[in-house]
Order: sequence, then structure tokens, then C-alpha cells
Amino acid sequence: MIVIRDVKLLEHRGNWDILVEGNRIKRIGKNLMEKEGIDKGDVEIIDGRDMLAIPGLVNTHSHIPMTLFRGVADDIPLMEWLNNYIWKMESKLNEELVYTGTLLGAIEMIKSGTTTFNDMYFYLEGIVKGVVESGIRAVLSYGMIDLFQEERREREIKNTEKIVKRILEMNNPRVKPAIGPHAPYTCSRELLTAAHEIARRYNVPVHIHMNETLDEIRIVREKTGMRPFEYLDSIGFFKGVKVIAAHCVHLSDREMEIMEKRDVVVSHNPISNLKLGSGIAPIPELLRRDIPITLGTDGPASNNNLNLFEEVKMASLIHKGVSLDPTLVPGEISFKFATLNGGKALNLEVGVLKEGYLADIVLIDLRKPYLIPVENLKSHIVYAFKGVVDTVLIDGNVVLKDGKMVNLEEYKVYEMAERAYNKLIK
Repeated sequence: MIVIRDVKLLEHRGNWDILVEGNRIKRIGKNLMEKEGIDKGDVEIIDGRDMLAIPGLVNTHSHIPMTLFRGVADDIPLMEWLNNYIWKMESKLNEELVYTGTLLGAIEMIKSGTTTFNDMYFYLEGIVKGVVESGIRAVLSYGMIDLFQEERREREIKNTEKIVKRILEMNNPRVKPAIGPHAPYTCSRELLTAAHEIARRYNVPVHIHMNETLDEIRIVREKTGMRPFEYLDSIGFFKGVKVIAAHCVHLSDREMEIMEKRDVVVSHNPISNLKLGSGIAPIPELLRRDIPITLGTDGPASNNNLNLFEEVKMASLIHKGVSLDPTLVPGEISFKFATLNGGKALNLEVGVLKEGYLADIVLIDLRKPYLIPVENLKSHIVYAFKGVVDTVLIDGNVVLKDGKMVNLEEYKVYEMAERAYNKLIK
């Protein structure tokens, strides 16, 4: 058991205790040691004085091994970025390099308060290994791309089924599978249909890129005569599965109607969309329609970090600026994008500090100039916080203590990552 003593909470005044038993929050209250009759020798005590406890953040769209590509292709359009830089470097990857990139990304996310991430990539065995060793929680999908080639399609389907079975057989509470067709402009109808069928068969979510750029929408319209969401709806892609659609920058009214009807979840990636010049998703309109919104960082090659607190702030500010309306997307709403909404999207009991929920808890040291006065913490956590956290629990285990990783030797990982990068650029 773990007791976090005398910690502040966003929703309550004063100091509180959080009792963790196994991998769940058992009680939240005052003076729990005394009330529960807990002997000090039977419990690990974490001093929460001058600390704020928040739920771990949930990143619903990432490509974690791309930490190794950070800074290699800045200030260019998406298609040029992909074709001339990223895909060329990705062709040199292997399981060991992906494992190294995953360790680096897991450290970055944990140290900035993210405890769960939803990832799409390949060499999944390397990602799984990094996730297990680091202690982070993940929903993982193999990125399926067939480029309309039959032989490649069969290989992608086999790889997807293989990794889903592998993750399910692990029976690790921190690692869950998803299905990851890359996007309608890179996947054939047959591959999209197969992805949907696998998701239904194993009852797992689908993770897909949608409507990120005007170019991809044009490509889909030329091939199908329809916009991307219209096309996917016409083939039954959304029926009977949870779909998490990353980006959703350029949407028609008809597409938003489909999203609303089919309970599609949006992963808003404001910083990546700005950096690549893709545009700004219509979040205020999606909110008006009650379409669920979560937050993602995208990959570190297009962001260029995995600090979800930056996305929380940007998700609130950007829509105020472009609309000239400071009331849009209040800070409390954007914080829920990254916590409660993310947990619901992934069907995980995370993203909220609540009795019975998984013990994914982040402690923030309030002895920082930008977090004073402490009476306004709901504001500070969105508009002032830098994302540097003190202590992190995931699944009831301490994985970051006093700002230092518990399960990994950080500097050894940094050295591994430098060597991996040098292999990729040769």
C-alpha cells in the first residue's frame, strides 16, 4: 500500500490523503492512516505537503519511436516532410532502434506527467519491450499501410493480428492493443475493411489519421468521389467499433454529422498541426456538437516534444485567438481533453482521481514561482505550468521519484539514443 499524505487536489480545498492499494485508488480523504487503522510499517508514505496531485495525462495520438527523428526536418510541408525525410529514415529502423526510441519517449512522457499514451507505429515488439521496462501505460497499434498493393496488404493484416494476439497473451494490465490503419489515402478499401473486422473480432479500438491536410482530402476525393469521413462511413468502417481519429483539421458539416452519429473520438494535435502548416481543427464546433475531444502530441519529429501540458495550453489559446473570442475552450475543458476524456476514449479507468480508478497519479511541486498563488491552481495547471513533475505513480507503482526515473537509468538511455540517431543518419 501507498499513502500520499497532505496533498492538494484541484477539486477540493485543503490537504487530502490518497490511499493506493494494489493498482487502484482505494480511498481519498483526510487522516486516512488513522481512519483506516494503517500501521506505518505496512505502507509506503509519500509526503504530499506543498504538492498538487492530478490524474496522469493521456496522450491519444503519438508515434513514440520518432523521438529519434526530433529536429531532423523542420519548417516544411507534411507531404515533403514524409516523402523526403521521415519515410527514408524509417526505412532504416529495426526493433532495437525502435526500443531505444521508446525508452527515450517514455522517460520524456513520464517526466512531463503523461502516464498513458495511444501509439501507432511498427516494430511493435520493440515498443512493447520499452513500455514494459519503463512502467508507462500504453495502447499500441501496428501502423497498417498497403499503398493499394495486394501483397503488402496481406503482410500488414498478418502483422496486425500477430501483435494483437501477442499483447493479449501478455495479460499485462498496462499494455493494450488497438488497430492502426494509417489513413484513408494510404490504405486500400480492402485493408480498411480488414482493420475494422479485426477490431470487432478482438473488441479493441481503431486508431487512424483523418483529414489532417487538404492534400489528403483531395487524394481521397479523387479516388472515391467522397470526403474521407463520408468514404469510411459508406464502407461501414465506424459500425460497432470505437474509432479515435487523429487531427480532424478540415471537416465539412456532413463529416461532423457522421462523427456525431458514429461516436467518433477526436484526437486534437494543435502543435503538430501548426508546425506542419496543416491548419486548425474546428474544436469549438465539435464541442457544440458534443463530439468527444482528446489531446495528442503526434510524433516528436513534428512537435517536437511529448509534453502534453503544452497541448493543453495551446488547445485553449489557439481557438480564442483565431475566433477573437476569449470565452472559447476554457482551461478546465482543455485539461479534461488530456485527462478524463482520454481515459474514456481508450476505455481505461484513468484520467481522474477517483476511488476505484487506476492509480495513475502525478505529483507537482508547488514551490515554483509560476504556481503562486496556490489559490488559483486550476488556472496555473493550464496556463502557467511548464510540465516538469516531481513524482509519478502508474498502475500503483512509483515510476518517477523526486524527478528521477525509478525503473530506468536515464543517462544510459540518452547515450543509447545518441548512438541510435547516428545509425539512422549515416
